[in-house]
Amino acid sequence: MRVIAGKARHLPLKTIDGMETRPTTDRIKETLFNVLAPYVADCRFLDLFAGSGAIGIEALSRGAKTAIFAEQMSKAADCIEENLQFTHLQDYGRVLRKDVLSVLRLLEREGQPFDIIFMDPPYGKNLERSVLEYLAHSCLVDEYTIIVVEADLHTSFDYVEDLSLHIYKEKIYKTNKHMFIEKK
Repeated sequence: MRVIAGKARHLPLKTIDGMETRPTTDRIKETLFNVLAPYVADCRFLDLFAGSGAIGIEALSRGAKTAIFAEQMSKAADCIEENLQFTHLQDYGRVLRKDVLSVLRLLEREGQPFDIIFMDPPYGKNLERSVLEYLAHSCLVDEYTIIVVEADLHTSFDYVEDLSLHIYKEKIYKTNKHMFIEKK
């Protein structure tokens, strides 16, 4: 796994051993950032369930102003910090070692919306729904915020419209998908 484009282009990123995280492949990451490209420069980026931090680091490499990484697992949070150091992007990234909902509550105290929120929660646990329910009424999301959820192909998002959110784009891959969501 590597950084695809920008300041840290071609630099390899570490991942943790085992099946506890599921790094996004370079091909899927490239497709994701092709969609997000017009919005990344100078954005505030939030990477939830960050794993190795590859998505947030890619955003920083491509010109995001700042990225916050929410990762509860200690080994993964250590990996994010090492990757930030290795890519020389540590001054622009902040790792919060808490569960995602605790991170969201903490960030709400700062009261500033994010431009892009990316989440890749563990599959099959319905965590994306709890996070979207929280974000639907949070000051962290405004009418310009793009929320991207990486999920397995069987994950249903039929409840999103009821949250006053709108799916405006869906990218389907072999084993997973990206849902692009905004406020109505």
